[in-house]
Amino acid sequence: MAAQLGGQPITILRQGTQRTTGKEAQRGNIMAAKVVASAVRTTLGPKGMDKMLVNSAGQITITNDGATILDEMDIKHPAAKMVVEVAKTQDDEVGDGTTTAAVLTGELLDKAEELLDLNVHSTIIANGYRIAAVEARRILEGMSIQVTEDDEDTLVKIAETALTGKGAGSAKDIIAPLVVRAVRSIAETDASGKKTVDIKDVMMERRVEGSVDDTELVEGLIVDRSRTHQSMPTRVDNAKIAILATPIDVRSMEFKSEISLTGTTQRRAFVEQEERMIKEVVDKVINSGANAVFCQKAVDEMARHYLAKAGIFVIHRVKKKDLKLLAESTNGKVVTNLDELTPDELGTAGVVEEKLVGNGEMIFVRDCPNTKVISIILRGGTEQVVDNLARAINDALRVVGVVIEDGRVVAGGGSPEVELSLRLKEYAATLKGREQLAITKFAEAVEVIPKTLAENSGLDSIDKLVELKSKHEAGEKNTGLNVFENRVEDMTVSGVVEPLRVKLQAIDSASEAASMILRIDDMIASSGSDGPKQAPGMKDYAV
Repeated sequence: MAAQLGGQPITILRQGTQRTTGKEAQRGNIMAAKVVASAVRTTLGPKGMDKMLVNSAGQITITNDGATILDEMDIKHPAAKMVVEVAKTQDDEVGDGTTTAAVLTGELLDKAEELLDLNVHSTIIANGYRIAAVEARRILEGMSIQVTEDDEDTLVKIAETALTGKGAGSAKDIIAPLVVRAVRSIAETDASGKKTVDIKDVMMERRVEGSVDDTELVEGLIVDRSRTHQSMPTRVDNAKIAILATPIDVRSMEFKSEISLTGTTQRRAFVEQEERMIKEVVDKVINSGANAVFCQKAVDEMARHYLAKAGIFVIHRVKKKDLKLLAESTNGKVVTNLDELTPDELGTAGVVEEKLVGNGEMIFVRDCPNTKVISIILRGGTEQVVDNLARAINDALRVVGVVIEDGRVVAGGGSPEVELSLRLKEYAATLKGREQLAITKFAEAVEVIPKTLAENSGLDSIDKLVELKSKHEAGEKNTGLNVFENRVEDMTVSGVVEPLRVKLQAIDSASEAASMILRIDDMIASSGSDGPKQAPGMKDYAV
């Protein structure tokens, strides 16, 4: 970039830097964001399509989860990346509604472009969107329905809605109750009386065997390992568990050394000495009173033999995450030095057992003092099926947790968006100034959700939207689109409900991202320090 002063060029930016300003920059950013939103639009709803994503290593991901799709796509354009961030924020905050947030962002920008063509300033549009988002929150909160933790039927419906269309829909009758049981088991009440849910307390172990219907919940911890010696017991009742972050072996010397043995006597003496040293290490475990050992590091083969003779259950190479959870659930302590292993450091559990799951063994730790830890064994015929199931269950866990924390839900099937559209248009008519144009466009933009649900189900979107609006004008604010029956009906009666927080977060994230993109009128892309290479510029930026 250079300027002229009396015919003399003055270099301001590095050579090769690309700059796009004014409407050209705005149009480029809007187009990039709309392309990303359109990429996930066909995945919205129970009848949405899946995407197959193949990375550079040839690994295949098949999913219709918006956050996963956008995360796997190699997106370069900075404005397009902002749509990806919207989906990630939605996923981090509530675990569901990622596609809704991305599609809504794209539609808000599309409607804003119409106002830009009418010479409405982008600042006015952004301000109108902010006002509309605040009013939308008020409308959504007013139409929400209260739910308690004890309302199991509603919680199951919430889980079923989250599972539908994500590869787990066929088994939602089995999985949804498991999800609700898991979340209710880990829910806690803080000092102020507020419910909190941390889904990290729910462990998911995968088995690419059987079918999705074989997925089961276990109240306790599951470790995907097996006993280290066949002579060890397969089940230990009233387990006293040593949790070790140190190996059970004779530590090798830090430096290189060479030992020369001459004759059978010396060789036998060396072996016997090594055995004595290992026996001393094993005795530390035995003397602690432990009858089960979970070790993060390796356990020497000779040590396994002695531990098996003592009737102690041992597994090794346990993941650090599992070791930490084991300590929390059994009230034990992670020991890093065997000299510090005492009965006070041991954890306790009712049962430690090795069981056959599919074609492999897994370790079950049940009846722990801290019953917060819950495990789910995911089953499926292929790796892709299990991965899809894991994402679906994670979303369901998150949304059920959100409902228990907030105690508020709204009807699904596009009904909140239709109600928002009508009420925001009424609200816009009460205002003066150009902001009412932006609020009206905001109201039109939210209609993209019911329209897309209809399109993805093979229905006429205009006919269904007109029918929905007619019902809502008559006061039936919970009326939405039942895509399975191809009709408009009360979604609360159909059992299609969603957490209020999912809708609020999608509205907030989409309006903020759209406003931020609209306010950009100058983009400068540096080429780097190696001279005039093609910079990842604005006009030539690939989405």
